[in-house]
Amino acid sequence: MTTSVEKKVNGSPLASPEPRFDPRALAEAEAIRTRAAAEADALRIKAEGEAKAAEILAAEQAEKERLTNERARLAQERKQADHDVYLAKKAAEAAKAEADREKADAAEAEAEALEVRIAKEQKRSERWWKWGARGIYAVGLVIAAPVQFMHFWDPHRKFLIAAPALLEGFALVLAFGAAWAVAHRRDVRPYRVGIMVGAVIAAAVNLYGGMTDPAIGLNAGIIGAIASLGGPIVLMTYEHGIAQKVDGIPSGRERRAAERAKAQADAAREKARAEKQAADTKAAAERVAREKAAEEEQTRKDADREATHGDVWQVADAIRSARGSRFVTDQIWAESWFLVTGCKTVGIRPEIEAQSRAAQAHMRTVTEAPVFGEFSLIESQKGPRSKRDPNAPDGRRNNGGTPPVRRAGDSQPPSPIARTQARLEQSTQKDPS
Repeated sequence: MTTSVEKKVNGSPLASPEPRFDPRALAEAEAIRTRAAAEADALRIKAEGEAKAAEILAAEQAEKERLTNERARLAQERKQADHDVYLAKKAAEAAKAEADREKADAAEAEAEALEVRIAKEQKRSERWWKWGARGIYAVGLVIAAPVQFMHFWDPHRKFLIAAPALLEGFALVLAFGAAWAVAHRRDVRPYRVGIMVGAVIAAAVNLYGGMTDPAIGLNAGIIGAIASLGGPIVLMTYEHGIAQKVDGIPSGRERRAAERAKAQADAAREKARAEKQAADTKAAAERVAREKAAEEEQTRKDADREATHGDVWQVADAIRSARGSRFVTDQIWAESWFLVTGCKTVGIRPEIEAQSRAAQAHMRTVTEAPVFGEFSLIESQKGPRSKRDPNAPDGRRNNGGTPPVRRAGDSQPPSPIARTQARLEQSTQKDPS
C-alpha cells in the first residue's frame, strides 16, 4: 500500500512548475537534427553515387567486354580472311603446278611422239636405202655377168666360164666384209679399196669385150662396165653411211648446222664482250668524273673552311698531315672543331651558343609570364556571369551528371578566423557554465 503526499501551500494545492525554455538545448537539438539530416543526405548521396558509379562501371565493363569481343571477332575474321587468301594462293599454286606438269607431260609426250615418228621414218628410209642399194647391185650383176660370160667363153678352155663369178664375186664378198667391219666397228677402208679395185677390173673386162668381140658389141660392153662399177659404188655408199652413223660422225648438214650455231654463239659472245667493254668504259668514265667532281668539291670546301674558320683549319690540317690523309675529311674537321671551340656540333661557337641560350630564356620568360591588361585571364573572370539554364546537362564531366569524387586538397582550407570561432563554439558546448 502506497501513500501519496499532496503538496499544498496554506491549504491550497501547489501548482506544477512550467517547463523552462533552454535555447542551448534547442540549438543542440537543431544541430543534431541538422547533422542527422546531413548525414542521411550524405549517405543517400553516397549510396546514389555508388549505385551510379556501379552502373557506370558495369556499363564500362560491358562496353569493354563488347569491344574485346568485337576485336576478337575482327581478329578471327582477319585470320579467316588470311587463311582463305592462303588457301586460294595454295590452290592457285597447285593449279599452276598441275598446269605446268600437264604442259610438261604434253611436251614430253609430243617430243616422244616426234622421236618415234623420226625413228620410224629413219628406219623406213634406211630399209628402202638398204634394199635399193642391194637391188641396184643385183641389177648390175644381172647386166654385167652375161657380158663377161660371153667374153670368157672358150670351147677349149671351159674352166674360164667361172671367171665372171670371180670378178663379180670379188667385189660382192668385199662388200660383205665392209658390212662386217661396220657392224664390229673395224676399219672399212681396206674393204672399200678392194671393192673399187674389183669393180674397176670387171668394168675394164666388160669394156674390152665390147670393143673386141662383135658378138658382144660396144653398147653391151659400155653398159656392162657401168653395171660393174655402179652396183659396188652404190653398195659402198650405203655401207659408208651406216659406218658414219655407227661411229657417230656428223653429216654435212649436221656439220653446217653446228658451224652456224657456233658462228651465232661466237657472235653473241662478241656482242656480249663488246657490251661489257662499253659498260666498263662507261663505268670507268663515270668513276673518273665522280672522282674529279669529288676533288673539286673537296677543294672548294677546303678553301671555304680555311678562309672562314682559319683557327680550326690549322688544327685540322695538322691532324690530316699527322694521319697521312689526302684531304681534311668530315671526321677530322668535326674533331678539330670540337678541339678548338669545345662544341660537338660543327658550326656552333661559344658566342653562338650563349646567344641561343639567352634567346631561349627570353622566350620562356615571355611565354610563361602572366598577362595583364584587357587580354588578362584575371580580368576575364570578373564581371557578371550569365545564369545557367537549369535544364542544361551537367558539363563538368561526361559522366551523366554525377558529381566528381572529392579528395583531400580539392577545396580551400578555412580561414584562421573561422577556425578560432569553431573552437570557441565547441568549448562553449562542452562547458555550459
